[in-house]
Amino acid sequence: MWILIAVGAGVLALAHTAPVPFLFDAIAGGRSVWHMPKRTPPTIYFTFDDGPNPTTTPDLLDVLSREGVRATFFLIDRHITERTAPLVRRMFADGHAVALHSATRRYMLMSPDAFARTLTGAADHIERVAGRRPCPAFRPHAGWRSWAMYAGLKQIDHQMVGWSWMLWDWNWFRARTADSVVNRLRDRVSNGDIIVMHDGDQSAPLKDQRHTVGATARLIPDLRARGFTFGVVCENVATPEPGRRAQESGDRVIW
Repeated sequence: MWILIAVGAGVLALAHTAPVPFLFDAIAGGRSVWHMPKRTPPTIYFTFDDGPNPTTTPDLLDVLSREGVRATFFLIDRHITERTAPLVRRMFADGHAVALHSATRRYMLMSPDAFARTLTGAADHIERVAGRRPCPAFRPHAGWRSWAMYAGLKQIDHQMVGWSWMLWDWNWFRARTADSVVNRLRDRVSNGDIIVMHDGDQSAPLKDQRHTVGATARLIPDLRARGFTFGVVCENVATPEPGRRAQESGDRVIW
């Protein structure tokens, strides 16, 4: 009996916290995205979390512009300020995708209605400061998720976006450096993989994330030389025009 209880508790914990697709994601089906379809030529997807960060994001955007690479930026609403709004506008102008992120695990405890309203408010904020609405995609803080979050995403026709296996820059409580990030990611990537790096920090919006800029500048030419090209997670997402809500437009999300 105790073994069954322990197994059940473990399954439930992993359903909320697993850094890979698990129970909730299997049930959610197409509303959960942890890998992109394979393409020819092989394509990988850079995503950057916790921005915008005026200390790091400008240099990262410069690297991406110089290399002609588009990426997907998952932004924290409270980090979008008068100071950082020009960075959001530049993301759109440079052809990057902009999506929603969270700075706290407390979103897991919201009701579906409250969660949907929170994301809609964040999207409204981006539209006000940038003149463009983010694509209907959300990434939860540290990947912690709940079924109520999935229910809220369904209300506003958004997708939850994770990342491919082991393709994140977290370094197990050790300081992240450009070398450690490159060594962690370079040899693991394959066609359709979603890679996570951080140009911001959820608890320190001005923290310098120089390792991400350096790692990105090194990874792009290395991966390109191996035949990879680069895409955005929201490439085929039907993004509402300014002033329109996803649930009002009737647009379907196609990944």
